[in-house]
Amino acid sequence: MPKIDPSKWITKFRHFLLDLDARIDSGLFSSGRGTRELWERYSTFMDRFHVGSWKRWLFIEPLSEAATLGLGGLVLMLALAQPAFRETADEDWLKKSDLAVTFLDRYGNPIGSRGIKHNDSIPLEDFPDNLIKATLATEDRRFYDHFGIDIAGTARALVTNAQAGGVRQGGSSISQQLAKNLFLTNERTIERKVNEAFLAIWLETRLTKNEILKLYLDRAYMGGGTFGVDGAAHFYFNKSARDVTLAEAAMLAGLFKAPTKYAPHINLPAARARANQVLDNLVDAGFMTEGQVFGARRNPAIAVDRRQEVSPNYYLDWAFDEMRRLVNTFPKSYVERVFVVRTAIDMNVQRAAETTVENQLRQFGRDYHATQAAAVLADLDGGIRAMVGGRDYGASQFNRAVDAMRQPGSSFKPYVYTAALLNGYTPKSVILDGPVCIGNWCPQNYGHSYSGNVTLTQAITRSINVVPVKISIALGKGSPKAGRAKIVEVARKFGIKAPLLDTPSLPIGSTEVSVVEHATAYVTFPNKGRAVSPHAVLEVRTGAGDLVWRYDRDGPKPTQAIPASVAADMAEMMSHVVSEGTARRAALDGIPTAGKTGTTNAYRDAWFAGYTGNFAAAVWYGNDDYSPTNRMTGGSLPAQTWRDIMLAAHQGIEIRELPGVGMGTRNPAAAAAAALAANAQDSKPGPPPVLTRRGADILLRVEKMLDDAGKSVGRTSSNENAPKPAASTMLAFPENYASATTDAPAKPAPAPTRKN
Repeated sequence: MPKIDPSKWITKFRHFLLDLDARIDSGLFSSGRGTRELWERYSTFMDRFHVGSWKRWLFIEPLSEAATLGLGGLVLMLALAQPAFRETADEDWLKKSDLAVTFLDRYGNPIGSRGIKHNDSIPLEDFPDNLIKATLATEDRRFYDHFGIDIAGTARALVTNAQAGGVRQGGSSISQQLAKNLFLTNERTIERKVNEAFLAIWLETRLTKNEILKLYLDRAYMGGGTFGVDGAAHFYFNKSARDVTLAEAAMLAGLFKAPTKYAPHINLPAARARANQVLDNLVDAGFMTEGQVFGARRNPAIAVDRRQEVSPNYYLDWAFDEMRRLVNTFPKSYVERVFVVRTAIDMNVQRAAETTVENQLRQFGRDYHATQAAAVLADLDGGIRAMVGGRDYGASQFNRAVDAMRQPGSSFKPYVYTAALLNGYTPKSVILDGPVCIGNWCPQNYGHSYSGNVTLTQAITRSINVVPVKISIALGKGSPKAGRAKIVEVARKFGIKAPLLDTPSLPIGSTEVSVVEHATAYVTFPNKGRAVSPHAVLEVRTGAGDLVWRYDRDGPKPTQAIPASVAADMAEMMSHVVSEGTARRAALDGIPTAGKTGTTNAYRDAWFAGYTGNFAAAVWYGNDDYSPTNRMTGGSLPAQTWRDIMLAAHQGIEIRELPGVGMGTRNPAAAAAAALAANAQDSKPGPPPVLTRRGADILLRVEKMLDDAGKSVGRTSSNENAPKPAASTMLAFPENYASATTDAPAKPAPAPTRKN
């Protein structure tokens, strides 16, 4: 084998490196020279277009800046468009709202319908010409000329609104309104308007103008629970949209702007005034002459009187939302869009709930300065038997039973006491009702006094605020935050999905919940610790009658949230609230009852949530603008309303035993208080226990008249028999002074103080 000389290999490697270095240097030199030559050629070419002097500043620089700003604007628009385009990710976007649902009550009787059926049952060419023209003249005169956004119309609306100092004209095109109906909500935010604009342009690229107009006519909400002009024509005029007259078409076109405000079955004069404006628009737009609309002015449309027709619209809206979520769980291959849905509603109870709320507000709302209420009644399966989302659906479709989040006050305390029982406490456990502070927050009881050692049963009966706070500290073994986490965990097991913000005052109800969640959570107590989900839908069938879905077979099953023994102990404790505590007005003759009142700081919210062996219900009173009521407590209108609703719900059914309470037996010590509750339950809640300003003025005038009369017969103002202000007022309203000394409102504190 020949011997390898290392020196030769080293020499060859050096030569290789030198060659590589030379090639790199040569390549860099050549590329640099080539680049320089290209740059020189480019510069020579661009010199031909050189513009100097005034021409550069007049033309070139502005164009250059415009190009730069335009590029930046395009990038910004692309970023802003992303949320809007995500709404169109669903390939089935055109069918997202085309469910046609007929709702039945729990006994199979029709109660209403929701949704629309996009099947071109009335082609666009079959709609009357006057209806099309009235819609375009009122909503979007340049509909066939713009690209989805009417810039000229928007500018005109801005100028008009600025001159008027308020909203007088809308600037949204029909394409924008359709985009809102298909993809967005009615919230008035800049984000929604931006998304609406991008989606309108997107729709214009996907659909023709006639398709957009047809969808708009089919899917716009027209009041009275109807969608689309054909449904509105049937509801208001008992005829198809094909057959409406010019006067009727003008009234329908006037509904697009504000269907609840101009609905003829609610406010016929306003509907006719609005229709007259639509006729003005037809003339102004040049679509018709004054002579052509003269007959419609002289003979306005006559709507069908539906004031006596009662439909549970708040309930139907909620059930329709549930149905839409439910349809999304069906297989992708399922294309059926027409359904008949049997719900859990009991119309007798529903009507009783609506009537009770309206009567209470009509009779006592002004005295208590309360304008709104909400109520929910659920059975032990979680089926909602009745729902009142507000005083008047025609005036406001906002569902206060579902969408409003309000502080529950002391009606939240049962979750705290449940957490205590789960951690070793008993109803007879004793806690000191005395001062306590968490940081700089020191909760106060309603009467600014303390009761010393009390049992848990006594604490919940008297609605003491200090005890739940002390329990939260004890549950966390000295850490209030850890204790509150255990309370939130219990509330979650009960079915509360609200955020439940962690604050020191959470144990006394400073967090916010919805009425429907609160009512259904209370079902856990009479349901032997099993938590259920609130639902309206019991059974879903196709239009042909085929069964698609059934709650007892396909719905979520109850979960054991707490032991049955704990639920029974809580029922026994809460029964004392009704028999001898703050909710004596909620007592039911012969029906075991338990519950808890709740009143928030400044009397902004008044609650009563309670249950029997058959049902659970929650009632809320307050104001939409969060203004305080006139000293309304949970034991006044809410407890009375709850009682009246429950009486209707228990008519003609078998009364079930309430676990932990039995069939209404009470401890011997509470017999006197129970008898007092029985005597008080038939009395209606009167005016709030305060003297109004008008009442005080009247009493002062009477006093002055008496003084003047006394002087006229020789009496002096110092006579001991002359009426004194305090004495006269106390004689007229002695209960005011008793309450003022024993139930004075809490002083302001760093965090809300709950009162009952």
